[in-house]
Amino acid sequence: MHPETATLPETLVRDHTIYACVMGSRAFGLATEDSDTDRRGVFLAPASLFWRFEKPPTHVEGPAEEQFSWELERFCELALRANPNILECLHSPLVEYADETGRELLALREAFLSRRAHGAFTRYAHGRRRKLDADVRTHGAPRWKHAMHLLRLLTSARDLLRTGTLTIDVGDRRESLLAVKRGEVPWPEVESRMSLLVEEGEEAARRSPLPAEPDRRRVEDFLVRTRRASALRADPPGPYDEVVQGVVRGGGVGRD
Repeated sequence: MHPETATLPETLVRDHTIYACVMGSRAFGLATEDSDTDRRGVFLAPASLFWRFEKPPTHVEGPAEEQFSWELERFCELALRANPNILECLHSPLVEYADETGRELLALREAFLSRRAHGAFTRYAHGRRRKLDADVRTHGAPRWKHAMHLLRLLTSARDLLRTGTLTIDVGDRRESLLAVKRGEVPWPEVESRMSLLVEEGEEAARRSPLPAEPDRRRVEDFLVRTRRASALRADPPGPYDEVVQGVVRGGGVGRD
């Protein structure tokens, strides 16, 4: 494949995706008839694309509607920081595709989990809450769909910290959350639920079975092995791939 073609975003998603799933309301168990299908994925940019000055993109929006993908290294970086969107993506019950590398990534899910999740989820929740409060001040009511999803997020974070397991399907909480989405629950009651969940999350963080830090070494080992394998299987090799393959195999530059 010509290098110029290989760097096209749609080509990276089409030809190099290692993991793809459905997220949003469908993964959360909150879908209704008018719900979109949000697709998320991870692609592995060929190692040879990193030898150039112009690096491959860290993420790609599209090419389909409601589709977003991350390059593997960026995805792992964000997961190690306990980014809520990334961790939830790894735990989607609706996996559409996973090749061998994608399955190994899924097998690493535990390595990304740590008590860092408390701070990351809390910061994300605070940002969402500020927007809801601004809507109430401006319009007299929040965006109820966003209020529902904040309740879901706070519950998910609390339960992760309590159990050490991230479960994103809301299960039997579906109807009570959809009632919030429909605006059937008064805002003061929703506020009360949010405040309680924040308190319970703080208590759970103090007693959490999760490790203090993620297993960065294990994740990095996976990333390095994956990059090395990508460099070795360049087919057909480009003008510099043969040299790179020699280095990766241990031959070194300029050796016979």
